[in-house]
Amino acid sequence: MSSVAVGFAGVTKSYGGKTVVDGLSFTVAPGECFGLLGPNGAGKSTITRMLLGMARPAAGEITVLGVPVPARARLARKRIGVVPQFDNLDLAFTVRENLLVFGRYFGMSTREVEAKIPSLLEFANLENKADARVAELSGGMKRRLTLARALVNDPQLLVMDEPTTGLDPHARHLIWERLRSLLARGKTIILTTHFMEEAERLCDRLCVLVGGRNVAEGRPHALIDEQIGCQVIEIYGGNPHELSSLIKPYAKRIEVSGETLFCYAPDPEHVRLQLRGREDLRLLQRPPNLEDVFLRLTGRELEK
Repeated sequence: MSSVAVGFAGVTKSYGGKTVVDGLSFTVAPGECFGLLGPNGAGKSTITRMLLGMARPAAGEITVLGVPVPARARLARKRIGVVPQFDNLDLAFTVRENLLVFGRYFGMSTREVEAKIPSLLEFANLENKADARVAELSGGMKRRLTLARALVNDPQLLVMDEPTTGLDPHARHLIWERLRSLLARGKTIILTTHFMEEAERLCDRLCVLVGGRNVAEGRPHALIDEQIGCQVIEIYGGNPHELSSLIKPYAKRIEVSGETLFCYAPDPEHVRLQLRGREDLRLLQRPPNLEDVFLRLTGRELEK
């Protein structure tokens, strides 16, 4: 087995004269969950389209499961499962029929797909819904069916675009459990998400994208230590810009997001002393997390 499941080397892509992927390089190892994080417009969807051979790079090389893409994209896609951001199930078909039809796209016989349906339904926790029409399912059930459908061809690589968007916490945790079981079985996952908790829980490594460029890459907790490396105090209330001037001497860095001021403090007690007695303020001190990394790297930093 190749030591690289997916490789991008110096990949560039432009649309209408605008560069959306800019000299991007990364590799994904077999059995790894690799996350792509970035704000809207960072290039995540374009990267996915190029990986699947649906868009051709202007420069650079892409390999997927040992074959060059887009030159041999059809061969690669036979071993890929895709979970799109929005469910595209056939609402008029039953759960079973959706799986049967999708299996035929991969050249599987009806007998082959029917043999796999029980295990797919068990995986998606939909054993009692095999003959229900998709239109009758809840949002969480539809999302689990979309995930099961992506597994009908027993893919080596899963490409997942915002797999838990719009789900309630219970459904989200159930899908996280299923994804961890796939990783335990040796599947490789490329995950795009806006949920920092999701990336921190699932990803072995991740890449933060800004303007189509890889601005940081590594294990989630290593990136947190490298990019933040101190306690965070969230300050609610008051004038953020006035407060910034007051606590600046005691802060490693200050950021403002909406009405919240984030103070990255090597010694949080010094910051607290400056704000003591301010009844108009509410302070929350906590360890740093991946969202702090995202905020810093995507350019919403007020002061250094």
